[in-house]
Amino acid sequence: MLRVHSAGLKAVARRAAPRAWKRSQPAGRQPPVTPSPRSLALCADRPLWAFPGLDDADQPVSRSGLAALLMPRRLATMAAPSMAKRMIWVDLEMTGLDIEKDKIIEMACIITDSDLNILAEGPHLIINQPNELLDGMSDWCTEHHGNSGLTQAVRNSKISLQQAEYEFLSFVRQHTPPGLCPLAGNSVHADKKFLDKYMPQFMRHLHYRIIDVSTIKELCRRWYPDEYEDAPKKKASHRALDDIQESIKELQFYRIHVFKETKADEKMIKTHLENGDNSKRES
Repeated sequence: MLRVHSAGLKAVARRAAPRAWKRSQPAGRQPPVTPSPRSLALCADRPLWAFPGLDDADQPVSRSGLAALLMPRRLATMAAPSMAKRMIWVDLEMTGLDIEKDKIIEMACIITDSDLNILAEGPHLIINQPNELLDGMSDWCTEHHGNSGLTQAVRNSKISLQQAEYEFLSFVRQHTPPGLCPLAGNSVHADKKFLDKYMPQFMRHLHYRIIDVSTIKELCRRWYPDEYEDAPKKKASHRALDDIQESIKELQFYRIHVFKETKADEKMIKTHLENGDNSKRES
């Protein structure tokens, strides 16, 4: 949720309607200096680079800058119920799983609706990291990231972690309201740890809950072993975009073969049967 201090909101209001503000003040009192992008970014508790259009930190803020500041709040207010049910699928590749020393080297993002239909495919970025970090990876990461070509791609990349966060944040803001849509993926709790540390602005846009497909996988392994064996098998490419697409297909399988029919589904089936159509039940 976007946090804006009361002083910041007053500054925005004065900028948006200076004449009305002036009329409401005692005679002879002048409106204060128009707030700068730096002050607005500070009162919003977000970095300056997170606001497209706020290019000069010391000049009065533009209308586009104000729109960037206020848009997340407007989206949250105007969001349709269906938008609030969207899922933000993310997969990371890292130099390892040690949150204290390892870093993100690849990230992809896809937005689906609640029925797992893909609505938008976001950036798929490879993030540059120092050679020293890449050379110190574990044997598993050295082998798999080397074989997939990711290690060399990281060395060649010009994209910084900060640039990547800005691109992904811009993407999810276009397709999801702030604070309502959960992070989704396979073993996504591990990705969340790195996102919390290295992309906090991105994570502030998401809901605090997660949808972890691996949880459903493990429950199926115990409760529905036959369906578990029939679930789609991963190719184990260990590339971010491929992993997201496989995770979505896996959850689609569990939804069809494991989760019970809803009352709406049962009503539709009953209608088909009454009309002499058995195809729905047979499928």
